[in-house]
Amino acid sequence: MKSERKVLKRLRSLNVTLWKYFCFFAVFIILLIGLICYVIVENSFSGYMQDKIRTVGVSVSGRLEEAMNMSPVAAYVEMDEYIFEQSVENNVRIAVLSSDGDVILPVEERLNDSGHEYWSGVLNVVSEKLDGSEGVETLFTEGGVFTYATTTPFAANPQAANYLVVRFSLDVANSTLNAVQRYMIVVGVFAILIAFLIAYSLAQKVSDPLKSLTAAANKMAKGNYDVKFASAEYQEIAQLSDALNYACAEIKKTDGFQKELLANVSHDLRTPLTMIKAYASMIKEISGDNPEKRNQHLQVIIDEADRLTGLVNDVLNMSKISSDINQINKKVFNLTDFLYGIMKKFEYLRDMQGYTFMIDIDPDLYTCADEEKIGQVLYNLISNAVNYTGEDKTVYVSLKYEPERGRIKFKVRDTGKGISKEDLPAIWDRYYRVKEQHARPVKGTGLGLAIVKTILEKHSFDFGADSELGKGSEFWVDFPEVPPGLPAGSGSEN
Repeated sequence: MKSERKVLKRLRSLNVTLWKYFCFFAVFIILLIGLICYVIVENSFSGYMQDKIRTVGVSVSGRLEEAMNMSPVAAYVEMDEYIFEQSVENNVRIAVLSSDGDVILPVEERLNDSGHEYWSGVLNVVSEKLDGSEGVETLFTEGGVFTYATTTPFAANPQAANYLVVRFSLDVANSTLNAVQRYMIVVGVFAILIAFLIAYSLAQKVSDPLKSLTAAANKMAKGNYDVKFASAEYQEIAQLSDALNYACAEIKKTDGFQKELLANVSHDLRTPLTMIKAYASMIKEISGDNPEKRNQHLQVIIDEADRLTGLVNDVLNMSKISSDINQINKKVFNLTDFLYGIMKKFEYLRDMQGYTFMIDIDPDLYTCADEEKIGQVLYNLISNAVNYTGEDKTVYVSLKYEPERGRIKFKVRDTGKGISKEDLPAIWDRYYRVKEQHARPVKGTGLGLAIVKTILEKHSFDFGADSELGKGSEFWVDFPEVPPGLPAGSGSEN
């Protein structure tokens, strides 16, 4: 009981698990999208402003060159107005600086002491980057400001190294981006809350039908076979519901058959046993010394014993008919073609579920056995490999003739988790399964290998299994090699 409680404590709620993972996924996606959008906006804005101040700089530089053909006074007046317009229109600061650090244009900046100090600091960086070369431009970011600079001949002394500088502060951009970020956070929070609600709703939609199926299954486990497993809107749960309804109907029929059989057997057993006991008592107490009566009474006992024996045989015959395993009808048949026919039954797994069957089969190999039951053996072994193979969904099947032994060896190998040495001997027992979890649901009742064992033992064929944890399992069967055309029973049976 303690171990069962520990197992139950380790189990997780499907509802909570679905909700948790869906929420985690939703939050991750929302944060990822938000981060990507923020980076894209930031980079796009940065690239846009760099292009913009370069355009402004090129435009002002072109006008400065044109102004060189005008009189100095007219040039100063026109360029002062043009620079002012560009500064206001594009929200940038523009200045023409001499190599001595004086502000040539605009006039407002030249007459302003703070402006003179500002541009003096800028000139040191610009002159270092341009290095006095003519026709060179530069674009750089420093102290949260985009700066475009180039040399220009516009000045009282055209031979001097003068500079055109256009600057844009990122403070406005950063405030805009911060506002965008705040909006994205608010939207993200609302999106996450909505995702939580959707996740909860979906988890409930998935888990509620399973809870209903569990409740119905518990009723069925207590003997109520009139329960109905309600279907659902999801295909997998609907299939599970149909399967449980079918299983319930079959169990109900089996239970009815069992009760009827027990009732009939109990009645039929009680009557002869009562008669045997009664006539044995009569012989002991009444007819022991009367040969004629004693023989009559003994004959009744014999008849009732025969009746009882017949009843037991009937029950045993019913069991034999159900398993149909004790009757072996041997004949010579082409094992190669027969195996190919078995493999065709698994083609749907290759086409529909992506399984790969690596086949290595020698041609025209004949053996002597019960064809129908050997088909059950081959099918069960291949099906077992399909159930337990690894994530690559690959099964290796081979049928090779070994002339030195005169035997045909069939092998089927999977790439699954393998079986420990401790578990290997028990795999042939009825209802036994290795206690391992697998990526795919394992089909079967646990009787497959037990049936294989019984059939092969009835044939006196050697068989076995080799396995190693982490390297899959290989099952093999030794068939006698029989030339075609020989009658049943011919060939080696070693």
